[in-house]
Amino acid sequence: MRVLQFYRTYLPETHGGVEEAIHQICLATGKLGVEQRVLTLANVPEVETLDLPEGKVIRVPVQIEPASCSMGKEAFREYREQAAWADLIHIHYPWPFADLVHLLSGCNKPVLVTYHSDIIRQTALEKLYAPMRWLFFRKVSRFVATSPKYVETSQLLRKLQRPVDVIPLGLAPESYERPSQEALDAVERDYGDGFFLFIGVLRYYKGLRYLVEAAARTGLNVVIAGHGPEEEVLKRQARDQGADSVRFAGFVSNDIKQALMTRASAIAFPSCERSEAFGVTLLEGQMHGLPLITCDIGTGTSYVNQHGETGLVVPPRDVSALAEAMKQISQAPELARKMGKAGRVRFANEFSGELVGKRYLKVYRQLLGQDSPEE
Repeated sequence: MRVLQFYRTYLPETHGGVEEAIHQICLATGKLGVEQRVLTLANVPEVETLDLPEGKVIRVPVQIEPASCSMGKEAFREYREQAAWADLIHIHYPWPFADLVHLLSGCNKPVLVTYHSDIIRQTALEKLYAPMRWLFFRKVSRFVATSPKYVETSQLLRKLQRPVDVIPLGLAPESYERPSQEALDAVERDYGDGFFLFIGVLRYYKGLRYLVEAAARTGLNVVIAGHGPEEEVLKRQARDQGADSVRFAGFVSNDIKQALMTRASAIAFPSCERSEAFGVTLLEGQMHGLPLITCDIGTGTSYVNQHGETGLVVPPRDVSALAEAMKQISQAPELARKMGKAGRVRFANEFSGELVGKRYLKVYRQLLGQDSPEE
């Protein structure tokens, strides 16, 4: 079975949640006999192919990125060629350019769409895009969302008037290497241990301004790892509010990332907009046995993190509630350990890479007529 994954960005150039989701899908289904390729756009001078453990990655030059929508003319030709190779196409939404590429390709292969998120910020542009989206959606054979919460709360998914499968994101622990002693020593030297940890791209919807203010109020240690458009604003806020306990680690290697997870006491993930549909960092935290703090925004974050069981869920944009949650975990280490242990169990039962592979393989086989939906 041959499957083509199609998304606007991918590893190793970018390291977001969707990229990691695609990476894990490819690894997990590859172990079950699926041959995967990833077609993506990148800052490269010409089309190039990388041979990675999860499969071939075909990178097409990106030319323009209006409203974060990567576009490149070479994608049209390359998509037709790769679609001819594939048995089915797996497209990751939202990416309006993918809709256009597929509609103009003439491809009649089965199309699976994993619906990661609604379009939240570009509401005016979305109205212009909507007619093309519905044309594309009519070509889609099957839709998958990443949590029951998102299916329940997404107005667009409800308008589909079609069944939507739910396959949560997942991680294969064996795809993560243990941190080196050098990395562990560096993290302990620079940040100590027992800190609250955020890892991700520093974007507006991550709610990090509320985390910085909560740290200023409580004095609890927070490490924020990652780069992004909000970085300088957050650093200035920390200075202005006297949040000396907040440390900015910048973009970190995988080795340092695993060391941070090992030294942290909890994951603080205060995303406050529906753009945060799931949160791969939450799964990584559960994999490491860490309690989670998240906000209730009607998405997969509250599906991963079960309030009072695997961590604490607070209202979005509520600094007082966030600060209280941080103090509760800091002052009750036995409760924190209990929540972290429960999170590790939930991860194994719901979010392992093996489960993701089996679930997607079943959908792939059904789309190709190899399984019935009842099997």
